[in-house]
Amino acid sequence: MTAFNPSYHISTDNPDILDLQPRLQDADPGVRRIALIELADLEDPDSLPWLAAALSGDEAANVRAEAARLLEAWEEPEVVDALCQALADSDNDVREAAAQSLSELKTREAGVRLLPWATHSDIFVRRSALRALRELRLEDAAEPALTALGDSDAGVRREAVGILGWLKRTDALPHLARLTRDDPDAEVRRAAAGALGLAIDASVLPALQAALADPAWQVREEAAGTLGKLALTGAGEALVKALQDDFWQVRLRAARSLGKLRYLPALQGLTVVLGHGISNLRKEAALALGELGSGDAVEALRNAENDGDPEVRKAVRIALSQLEQKPPLGQSA
Repeated sequence: MTAFNPSYHISTDNPDILDLQPRLQDADPGVRRIALIELADLEDPDSLPWLAAALSGDEAANVRAEAARLLEAWEEPEVVDALCQALADSDNDVREAAAQSLSELKTREAGVRLLPWATHSDIFVRRSALRALRELRLEDAAEPALTALGDSDAGVRREAVGILGWLKRTDALPHLARLTRDDPDAEVRRAAAGALGLAIDASVLPALQAALADPAWQVREEAAGTLGKLALTGAGEALVKALQDDFWQVRLRAARSLGKLRYLPALQGLTVVLGHGISNLRKEAALALGELGSGDAVEALRNAENDGDPEVRKAVRIALSQLEQKPPLGQSA
């Protein structure tokens, strides 16, 4: 790398860009960095070659990092390529800036250029490429994502789970169920439990039920929420048990899901939760009791009408109104 390249010329008719050229080639990296910022402020596509050259060729890491940040809003092929190459830069700040800019990409064309980097030998590069591909919903990203589910790095596996979830790949459900049960990283297990909400197959319910007993409360919370999202009434008993979880966040998700399932055997457990010290949990219990459709919940809700929290009182009113409108249900299976 060189500090500056006096033989490099910008091909443009824009006088503002041409005026910046001496400072873009200055020996002082501080001057070059400020000049790059001013160049980017012009928002002229003619400036992209210089920004890309600074990202790949400037000797000062802070100048390269600035170039990576300034290229965030551009989707041109040469920009995407330069940012991808910068993922392997020797400086961590440059790598992080390039990864962030790539994560803002919006077009399919940009995603196609990212694909080869998803299988790069460097962990950071793989993780960043998959992160950038996640929200592009590019079907071609499914295969590298499926492969990445077996990656040695937990961060890579988490990003791969995200891609498959966004793509709603039902063929990935058995793999996601395995990660939910067995992955050594709690965040991977949590992400996989959430991704199982895309559909139902034979592997989903057992994996989510097992996840309700996971050592990490975040995984238990995610599993409880996914069970409700999928309306898996076969998990009703396990969700009732989750109402006694040591963490209120898990209890809250379990209460919400039991309401969605209209699982009548949860009546007693939800009534107990209605007296919990955390108001958010009382609110969810009240709403869930309203969803159950059982007149047996009326007395408990009437007792909570004067709750000290206005949000809980509002939830109680909503629940009582629901019970007045719904006929009693039989026990959900």
